[in-house]
Amino acid sequence: MKSFVRTALGVVAGCALAASALAADLKVGLSVSLSGPNASLGVPYAKGMQAAIAYRPEIAGRKVVLTVLDDASDPTTAGRNARKLIEEEKVDIIMGTSGVPAAIAMAQVGRETKTPMIGLTPILLAPADAEWIFTVAQPTPLMVNAVVEKMKANGVKTVAYIGFTDAWGDLVYDALMKAAEPAGIKVVANERYARPDPSVTGQVLKIVALRPDAVMTGGAGTPGALPFLALQERGFKGGVYGNHGMINPDFLRVAGSAATGAFLPTGPVIVADQLPANYPTRKISDEFRAAFLKVNGAPSTDAFSAYSFDGYLVFADAAARVIANKVEPGTPAFRVALRDAIANTKEVVGTHGVYNFKTGNVYGVDERARVVVRVDNGAWKYVP
Repeated sequence: MKSFVRTALGVVAGCALAASALAADLKVGLSVSLSGPNASLGVPYAKGMQAAIAYRPEIAGRKVVLTVLDDASDPTTAGRNARKLIEEEKVDIIMGTSGVPAAIAMAQVGRETKTPMIGLTPILLAPADAEWIFTVAQPTPLMVNAVVEKMKANGVKTVAYIGFTDAWGDLVYDALMKAAEPAGIKVVANERYARPDPSVTGQVLKIVALRPDAVMTGGAGTPGALPFLALQERGFKGGVYGNHGMINPDFLRVAGSAATGAFLPTGPVIVADQLPANYPTRKISDEFRAAFLKVNGAPSTDAFSAYSFDGYLVFADAAARVIANKVEPGTPAFRVALRDAIANTKEVVGTHGVYNFKTGNVYGVDERARVVVRVDNGAWKYVP
């Protein structure tokens, strides 16, 4: 285990608060990738939870203890972390993590132990396996559909795909295949690479030889920049499109000028200051940014820190309703009641969208949770 952090909500991270932790009424377990290939996503998740600490230090008058574990970008470690959080730390809920395979591993432990989970990444599970998990991330088809709509508007007729070899790459590709044909767009390639791979030159050579109008990328974080760099090196002049797994400053830093002009979908929080004042998520996004700046000493420039912030808002709303019904945290009855309360979440406004959940459906957002942005001089620009 590379990192073990225990933080009492409402107190600056790093303080010694053993007494407060023992007296805490609610326990939250967060497993994210603080190291490894997914760290560019996991570190923002952890920082976003610190913003939640500052924003809402108590829930229904109860203190909250947060335990954070590093899964080192490894699904097996993520599963072990979930079990440790539940069996040793006695948490009431688990949250995580920085990749689809790892999130699935955590969800399996949550289901087995009857512990609710709020996922921070898209996840695909059969309804029978999804009774204990909900995610604040947008469903991949919702976001990819927005990209395909932009492709169609830009006159794209053929598109090549390059994405991860894992479940995330599959999710993006499957969503592209379902959306492209009705839009009159033909998918002409399905190239893959592993997250730790240092190069995608071979895959991009195959793509360029096909001369597609555009390329759709199914990576995430800093490894998601590789296709952009390789396409630029090979002089590709077509359009390049990304996904919401790339919305962080490390992606922009690594991709550099190769990402200029690319279109990507994202939650509205990333361009909150460019949205109309009456946009439903604008106010809470401004409040999130203020809380993030206060705790982390720097502004939020990614989409991932806001997911953990939203996950906490959903948890706080549900936990408050359970406590109002006199069910005590730390008990199996509380975990069941908390799961049921999350499943009945209604119009909870977050930074990425407005959440409405129901049992058997892990997703809780609608089209209010997506916008399209273009990379312009190393920054995200809202595309109405």
